[in-house]
Amino acid sequence: MSRLALSETAAGRPQPAAMIELLKPITWFAPMWAFGCGVISSGVPLEGKWPVILAGVVLAGPLVCGTSQIANDWFDRHVDAINEPDRPIPSGRVPGRIPLYYALVWTALSLAVASLLGPWVLGAAVFGLALAWAYSAPPLRLKEEGWRGCAAVALCYEGLAWFTGAAVMAAALPDWRILVVAALYSLGAHGIMTLNDFKAVEGDRRMGIRSLPVSLGVATAAKVACLVMALPQVMVIALLAAWGRPVFAAAVFLLLAAQALLMVRLLKDPKAHAPWYNATGTTLYVIGMMVSAFALVPLVAVPS
Repeated sequence: MSRLALSETAAGRPQPAAMIELLKPITWFAPMWAFGCGVISSGVPLEGKWPVILAGVVLAGPLVCGTSQIANDWFDRHVDAINEPDRPIPSGRVPGRIPLYYALVWTALSLAVASLLGPWVLGAAVFGLALAWAYSAPPLRLKEEGWRGCAAVALCYEGLAWFTGAAVMAAALPDWRILVVAALYSLGAHGIMTLNDFKAVEGDRRMGIRSLPVSLGVATAAKVACLVMALPQVMVIALLAAWGRPVFAAAVFLLLAAQALLMVRLLKDPKAHAPWYNATGTTLYVIGMMVSAFALVPLVAVPS
């Protein structure tokens, strides 16, 4: 075989490193952390549960989140050619329709693992995967409108993952207080997802994607994101206090106060400071999630 033929053959094969890159492992942290919050908040002892916990972590991160990332890269390949031309698909490192087949296989694998963890987990996985595809794929393509797109991602990354962790442990529908707190943190994550859109404003505008920074303007979108992140935490603080968990409520309040100080700098130059805030303020946000999870432990055992 000639060198040219060898080169063409190699060019038609996906690079293993690029296949891993399509999964975007760095994005797994959010759903895996939320899953851990669900596990803790369930109040169920961890002994004897480690196999299902491990399976749930893999489901929340590498599988469901990974599926969403592959699908997003496939349907966003034209946008990425503008914003991130070095991504695996526009760069040709994962050629042809391989990424689409990859996403389909990962979807099937996610459902297979979820089916082993019980009907509530399977139902959550089906819903999460449906949102993941609807976010990126036509005709719905939720990401083309900022409010619904960020809501879909926030729900998958936080609320559904938290629900899954609690459902895995309880093998049943989680306590209503767990559902309320998970929903509030999922709502707040909408603001975090908005901040993530600042890095792609130019490409989104050119491709007609109406992210909040595009439709509202960067300054207004940043203010909305801060408000959306803060208000659900205020509600969590009020609920924890009402439920007789004042120490935990105070801890979440202090974390929110620190976030507010960081928001002052964010709002001075939202586009430049969004990555910095995601490394600082968002960290405080997710710490508050875990604090709230521990606060719920003694409550869920109390009859409603």
